[in-house]
Amino acid sequence: MWKPPERIRFSPQPGPWPTREEAQRAALFQPIQLGPTRLNERTWVPAMVPWRATEGGFVTDDVVAWYRRFAQGQPGAIVVEATGVRDVASGPLLRIGDDRYLDGLKRLVEAVREASGGRTRLFIQLIDFLAIRRRPEREKYFRRYLSITPEHRARLGLVDATEATVRNCLLELHSNQLAEVLTVRELDDLNSGFRERVTDVHEQHIADLPQVLPEIFARAAHRAELAGFDGVELHYAHAYTMASFLSALNTRQDGYGGVCEQRIRLPLEVYQAVRAALGPTLAVGCRFLTEDCIAGGSDIDGTIYFAAQFAREGMDFLSLSRGGKFEDAKRPREGAAAYPYTGPSGYECMPQYLSDKFGPFGRNIEPTARIRGAIRATGLATPVVVAGGIHGFQQAEQILTAGKADIVGFARQALADPDWFTKVREGYGAAVRVCEYTNYCEGLDQKHKQVTCQLWDREAREETGVALSKDGRRRLVAPRWNRPHDTDGGSQ
Repeated sequence: MWKPPERIRFSPQPGPWPTREEAQRAALFQPIQLGPTRLNERTWVPAMVPWRATEGGFVTDDVVAWYRRFAQGQPGAIVVEATGVRDVASGPLLRIGDDRYLDGLKRLVEAVREASGGRTRLFIQLIDFLAIRRRPEREKYFRRYLSITPEHRARLGLVDATEATVRNCLLELHSNQLAEVLTVRELDDLNSGFRERVTDVHEQHIADLPQVLPEIFARAAHRAELAGFDGVELHYAHAYTMASFLSALNTRQDGYGGVCEQRIRLPLEVYQAVRAALGPTLAVGCRFLTEDCIAGGSDIDGTIYFAAQFAREGMDFLSLSRGGKFEDAKRPREGAAAYPYTGPSGYECMPQYLSDKFGPFGRNIEPTARIRGAIRATGLATPVVVAGGIHGFQQAEQILTAGKADIVGFARQALADPDWFTKVREGYGAAVRVCEYTNYCEGLDQKHKQVTCQLWDREAREETGVALSKDGRRRLVAPRWNRPHDTDGGSQ
């Protein structure tokens, strides 16, 4: 993963923890209404992909255990990982593109309700993504994948040569020479692997996305309702289909690209279709980016426009992230696929303890505050979720009391200690296992390995009933926390 050149080392500073009485009065632990859905407190576990589903996208016992463990900490809401709306192969990621997934998803919902005592609301994040391929071997790319064009022949001075001769010549060229022969897209396919873009409108299935995606998302959302979820979060963030429509890099000329008003058309049409497919008891919102954090991408001004439109349209909540794009991702090794969190924009999404002078804790707070302020200026009160390096009670509480957000998300911190919420609420904050932001978990995610936290994954592995990773080296969920026996709760 890319790191800022300054490489200043930061340590988490959670600050003082509240007593039980102070926590009870805190804004963080007050209820909030998200449309028809009421959260018991303003804490939120954002979607994280744990790589525990089957290759066919089904819920497994390990998936259920992952979400049950977060639910035992009783946060206000948990968002289930990015779940594919299309019934296409996607490896061990959850899917919801067919009715055959319903039984597993129902089991997941029931487990969360039981483990949280009904206190935690459960949302599911719905995602669409386009095709991506692994970086090919150089010889295989030139022998099999590259389509030889008249332009290649002209640039090589081999207009009348056989195709085999042209391919052999390309194989012998150095990188700087290839840059004079291949297109930018062909070079990218060679160096990073083939990847579809929403601007590939010469491909009919890409051109047709605005016509087919609203109904696909709507059917997926209806399945979420049947499974018993409390709400749906539409994934409009990072490197995936819907975020790519919102991005300023979207130059489609069919009314779904170019200016902001056209780039937001499909996201709004998807939301409208989803809302129409659901009953009145489910909340619907989206997760999107404060900034793309790439050259030529969307900036805060564009996002303010999008946020206001989402709010006017009636979304029940807006959850904000930043960065995480393919355009600046690190070049993968041959045989691996590009990962959108390895470049500078990926760092903005998941900053770690080696940082620049700003540091890794709360880089998205001020952009989120600007967006929330713009929404409030329109007279709307749509709840806004902020996340990104937040780990202490004091910081979270100040965000809320200063009006910078309405709900605080804890992703890596919740992974480090799923009991953060109960511990802090009951006055045992000093017992919190604080995330060190080494991004050990992100490294596992990048390799498509089962995600765990280094603060607990080697602890008590020999205990009866502890599920281990496929290599047998790591426990898959955090150990249970045993409350102290005092009856008054913690202090300090």
